[in-house]
Amino acid sequence: MGHSATGSLRFSTSVGCQLHVAFDAGRLTSDGGLPWLAEADQVLRLGERLAACVPEWRRGPVRHSLATLIRQRVFQIACGYADQNDATTLRTDPLLKLACGRRPESGADLASQPTFSRLENAVDRHALEALAEVLVAVYIQQRQRHGAPAHLVLDMDGTDDPTHGDQEGSAYHGFYREHMYHPLLVFDGHTHQLITAVLRPGNVHGSRFVVLVLRRLLKRLWAAWPEATSSCGPTAASPPHACTPGASSTG
Repeated sequence: MGHSATGSLRFSTSVGCQLHVAFDAGRLTSDGGLPWLAEADQVLRLGERLAACVPEWRRGPVRHSLATLIRQRVFQIACGYADQNDATTLRTDPLLKLACGRRPESGADLASQPTFSRLENAVDRHALEALAEVLVAVYIQQRQRHGAPAHLVLDMDGTDDPTHGDQEGSAYHGFYREHMYHPLLVFDGHTHQLITAVLRPGNVHGSRFVVLVLRRLLKRLWAAWPEATSSCGPTAASPPHACTPGASSTG
């Protein structure tokens, strides 16, 4: 068939070439959401801000900037390609290259799996804390676009992140009955925005680090919104006084 009953769409891109989206069964991709992820990254500057927290382990000229590496890794995970080995084929994907700021055809290929291994091994405890701080800063920036909130609900809980190898920190958790990480996630109970995330070993109790995270988080939130009250959502963790003097605690 020489034509399609559905019209085509065109989008501008950050690399100066236009993205043409058609429905004629030509060059297909299952990751059509990548341009919107790239647009969100440009607005939030998330890749750039996260990259600033990662120590540069390389010496001399580099082929991939830290910001590009972070974007590629984040975009792959967001599209369901959490395994580093997926980069072996995705590093040449035209749409992923475009989302990472490179020309789809003539631009250099993206990073390979060994580069991602070195990237993630470069992240130490201090970098992890800085990455968590970036998430809080992004949340505050976006939450206050329509004015300072009068009341905050912090929804804190752990979740299971299954592992399938000998990753550092992976452990067997009796409740979930699997080898896993047990990250602590904090969401805004009203808007459901992610506030921050803390990676924890797989066998820790659900309350591990909760009070510490609350102390640091509330200090940041009160500095941004000194008039706001807060309450803590259900968690296995927080004692009734953990949130704030004068604030309520639910759960």
